[in-house]
This record gives sequence, C-alpha cells and structure tokens, in this order.
Amino acid sequence: MFTGIIETLGEVKAIEKDQENVHFTIKSSLTHELKIDQSVAHNGCCLTVVGIQGDEYVVTAIKETMVRTNLGEWKVGDKVNVERCTQMNGRLDGHIVQGHVDSTAKVVKIENEEGSWKVHFEYAEGVNQVTVEKGSITVNGVSLTVVDSHKNGFSVAIIPYTWEETNFHAFQPGSTANIEFDIVGKYVKKLLELRD
Repeated sequence: MFTGIIETLGEVKAIEKDQENVHFTIKSSLTHELKIDQSVAHNGCCLTVVGIQGDEYVVTAIKETMVRTNLGEWKVGDKVNVERCTQMNGRLDGHIVQGHVDSTAKVVKIENEEGSWKVHFEYAEGVNQVTVEKGSITVNGVSLTVVDSHKNGFSVAIIPYTWEETNFHAFQPGSTANIEFDIVGKYVKKLLELRD
C-alpha cells in the first residue's frame, strides 16, 4: 500500500523485453535502501524489485501491466515518480493508494493559475469509473484532490512544489498519465451496482 506522496524521481536506464514481460532498470537515490522482493510504485504502478546493482535496480512488468498503464510509452532517459510502500506506523499524508492502476488518462489542457497549474484529464468511456469534486485521485502515483469532475474527465490543481518535484513538469496536452481511482469510491460504486 502507498500514500501517493512521491519520494523521488527515478530515471529509466534500460528497457529489456523478455517474452511478454518487460524489465526496467531504474536509477534512483533510493536504490541503496531497497531490497529484492520490495514493492515500489513507479508512476503509481506497484512493481517488485527483482535486481539491484550499484545505484540501479530492476523491476518487471507483466503484459497486463503494460496494457493498462503508461509503462509501454517509457523510453530510456524518462523520469518516473517513485514511492516506496508505506510504513503502518507513519502518517498517511496522502490517501490510501494500492498501486493498482485502473487506466490511463490524457492531458487535454493545462492552465497556468499564476502560481499553480490546473491540469485537465480525460479517460476512455469504457473505464466505467467515477470521480467526485474534492475527492481523491491518484495521477502518476501522486495523491491529488479532484477540482472539477465530469463524465470521463476531471481536473486537478498542482502546487509549484509538486510540479517541480514530480514528472508533472513534463506534462503537455496529449501526455498520458496513470490513474488510480479512489478505492472507497470504487467499492461504493460496486455495491450500488450489485444492489441494482
């Protein structure tokens, strides 16, 4: 489990295809604190550390992960948001994030709010999920509050610190982001569907 509070940016150093799996080598300032079998979120996608060498580590994504997330668009040199799993004796600064990406969303507009940025996203109709104003949403692993909510879309406000310390500063219209909808909202939606 994660909180959506990004610890650092990692750099993609190598990408290796192995049948339907893809191995990503990531360089990170956190590498020395990692161990084999540890869960680490990359742009909000929980991946298992399978190798460590020096200041680089390797994680593996399966076909389902590649289809559902933006990992298939990664290139060597790309920066990714990195967060280690949460410790249960710490503060939950963001919200409950599973690291299970539901879908991707496209950046459709970025507004400069004179000190912050408002980023608008749209996702495919088939995703069949909902957002609510002032509710929680995870974008590329970052815990955020929904500003505007509409069918198949939402917007979030980004403060300067988050803009600079995550890979959000690379966003432009057309960029793809990983989205994890709020787990509480997903359960409520499912219960209502079962009741009907």
